[in-house]
Parts: sequence; structure tokens; C-alpha cells
Amino acid sequence: MSQSGILKRSTILIHGSVGMPLAIIGYPLVVYLPPFYAQEVGLNMALMAIVLVIARMSDVITDPLIGTLSDRWQTRIGRRKPWLIMGVPLMLFGTVMIFMPPEGIGIGHLLTWTIIMYLGWTMVTLPYGAWGAELSPLYHQRSRITASREGFVLIGLFLAALAPAFVQGMGARFQAGDTDGAVMQTLVWMIGKDGELGTGYGPILASMAWLLIILLPLTVLLVVTRVREAPPQSVQRTEWKQGLRVLKNNGPFKRMMLMLLIVVTGESFRNALSVFFMQHVIQIQAQIGLMYLIYFGLGILGIPFWLILGKRIGKHKAFCVALGIASASILAMFFLQAGQLVPFAIMFAVKGFCFAAFQFLPLSMLADIVDVDTARSKEHRTGLFFAMSGMAHKLAMAVGLGLSLGLLALVGFDATQSVHTDTQLMALRVLYIVGPVVMFTAAFAMAWNYPLTSERHERIHQWILRRNVRVQLEP
Repeated sequence: MSQSGILKRSTILIHGSVGMPLAIIGYPLVVYLPPFYAQEVGLNMALMAIVLVIARMSDVITDPLIGTLSDRWQTRIGRRKPWLIMGVPLMLFGTVMIFMPPEGIGIGHLLTWTIIMYLGWTMVTLPYGAWGAELSPLYHQRSRITASREGFVLIGLFLAALAPAFVQGMGARFQAGDTDGAVMQTLVWMIGKDGELGTGYGPILASMAWLLIILLPLTVLLVVTRVREAPPQSVQRTEWKQGLRVLKNNGPFKRMMLMLLIVVTGESFRNALSVFFMQHVIQIQAQIGLMYLIYFGLGILGIPFWLILGKRIGKHKAFCVALGIASASILAMFFLQAGQLVPFAIMFAVKGFCFAAFQFLPLSMLADIVDVDTARSKEHRTGLFFAMSGMAHKLAMAVGLGLSLGLLALVGFDATQSVHTDTQLMALRVLYIVGPVVMFTAAFAMAWNYPLTSERHERIHQWILRRNVRVQLEP
């Protein structure tokens, strides 16, 4: 990092690359895991929702602990890097056991290995996010850093969408009798079952596990060896109760936390129902993989647009624009009927274009919020802030997932059945459309008058710089 805070493009890209494997695991957890365990493993959907929420609750302990420790633990290679190195094996092992479970497993297997996987995820993602926030103190440089990371997230999501389309296509060929060839035999060995390659959700999740096994160690090794951490700051440490009071009085932070809870809950709620909606309401199961390819492809293309818009009108206003467009596209889906593939694809693509803004704008705004805390508390607690936002993100994902699956079970929707009543299908339609739109509308109202603008952040940043100079000159 240069003294001016301007980063090389290579540094930004290498650091952002870890977002790619992290997306590959996050996407199937909310999209393919519920139908796989409900339809193919045979777990009760309501019970599964409870278990996934309980597993997420473990983060209430691990997130603030690891966030605080990564702020204060000094090693020869840095504060953040050791956590990534330790977290990778836990994350990989937990993911393999969840995505490629042995025969005859029950609800206890899902609970145990999901908790282990989430622990590894926390050890990787929280220090990694704090590290990115510290790479530059500049308002728009942080947008570039988060845009790079979330760009790689979208690339990972695109790969995660490409894998199902490829696997389902190869599975269909195998079922049709085309069982020869090196590629087919390799796939049967890697993701098949009993010497066969099917077209269900099991092979899809197995392919995701293999992608993670290959990409996560590679990208973590690259960023640990090629990107420097920001030098540790010499700061005053406040007593913990006083620190909590500072967080409580940080208005932008409180608003951001509530916005994250609402938006991520809405996204998780919708994502958990997307496969069911496409499979049973629009009846385009064979094209589900293609739909997600379009969705995340448009998300990647949308990154420059949202980056430029955020620079021109402010990050929070750009975020509001994305919420408004996304809500309109989702509402339009309410009127679609079975077989309307092209209209659904267009609306789904519009939502995917907005997804890029959902990914990187809030994280960039959070990095600015840390400076407000630094100005008031004289501490650099980036890890703690990202731990708390990560905890809110995971809690919201769990609530959205559990709430959507629980409500779906409550209306009598049985995922193992191929035929459903008109009442059940209408309930699914209403849940999929109305739930996220209500939450996005609430987030829009909160974000529109968000107080931490680029002008205010620049004043805070300059004040911190002047104070640091005074501290260095003191005897």
C-alpha cells in the first residue's frame, strides 16, 4: 500500500480473489441444500429449518471472539493471515461432509458438520473482510476494494451456477446411455453414486464441494503470500464497557446493522424458495441452472455500473436505486404463469443486475463506519466491526432460511411431492414475491437518508490523520 492509500490494481485483484470460493459455498447453502436434504435425503423440512438456524446461532459466540482476537493478536506474519490459514481446513472438511454426506445420515449429522463448517467460515471471512477494510483509508478506494472482492464473489457464483447446468446436462447424457469417455467416467468417480451419474441435487452439491477443495486453498495461499497487511496502529485501548457505549452511539453503524439484517433476511428468504418457485410454479426445472447463469452473469456486468453510480450519487443512494429496481422485478413475477420461461428469465436477470450492488455497497459503507469509531474511541477495531456485521449477516441468513422453509411447511407444501394444490402453489407464490419486497422497501426507507456521505467521511478521515500526526510528535 502506498502512503497515499492508492493501491495497485494487482493488489486489489489478488486480495479480492478469495471471494470466489467463498461464494461457491454460500450460494448452494441457501439454494440447493434445502431441496437436497428435503427431497433426496428425506429430512423433515421444518426440522431442517430449525437445525440450520441453531447452527447459525453458534456464530453469536465465535464471531465477536474471532473478530476481537484478530484485531489484537500479533504474529510474525500479521494479525489477519493466521486465521485464514487455520480456517481453511475446517471449512473444507465441514463442507465435504455436508455436500457429500454418507448414506443413512440424520439431522444430527447436518447440525454437527454445519457448525464446524460455519466455524471455519468465520475464521476465514471475518479477518479477511477486516483486512480488506484496512488496505486503504480512502472512501472511493474502499469501493474499488469491495467491488473487486464482490466481483470475484459474482464470478464464484457464476461458476456455482455453471456447475449445475453442466452436471445436469452430463447426468442426462448418462441416463440416456452415453456412459463412455474420460470426462464422463471422471465425473462418475467424483460426483456419482453407485457407479452412476444422476440429475438430482446430490451431484450438484458434490461438484460445488470439489470446486471449493480446489479454489479455496489456492486463493488463500495467493493472498497470504502476495498481499501485505496494513501496519498495526499504535492506539489507545478503551475499557470494554466504554467501547460498547461507543458502538451504541455510532448512528451510522446502528442503521447499517439494521439495514443488513433486513436486506439479507429478504435475500435469504427469497433464495431458499427460488428453486421451489421455478420448479413448481413456473415449471422450468430443466432450466434452473441456466437461470442462475444469467442471474450471476448480469451481476458481474453490473459491477461497473453500480461502482460509477455510487461515486456519482453516493453509495447509499445507489443502494436505494438497486433496492427499488429489484423490488419492481420481483413484483412483476407475481403475474407469471407456468411455462413463461422468457419473461421470467428477463425479470430474474434484472434482479441479478441489482445483486452486485447488494454485495459490495454495504461492505464499502461499513469500512467507512469504522473510521467514525476510530475518531471517537481512538481504537482500530475493524475486526470487531466486521465480526458484528458478519454476525448480523449470518443471523439474517438463518432467519430468512428458517422462516421461509417453516412457512412453506406450515401451508402444507411437501417438497417430496411433484403435484401440489392450487392453494399451496399460491402460498408459495405469495411468499416468494411479497416477503422480500416488504423487506427491501423497509431497507430503502432506512438507507435513503443515511448520514455518512463521502463529504462527511472525508472530514472524519482528515481529522484522524491530523490526530495521528499529533500523537507521533508527542514526546
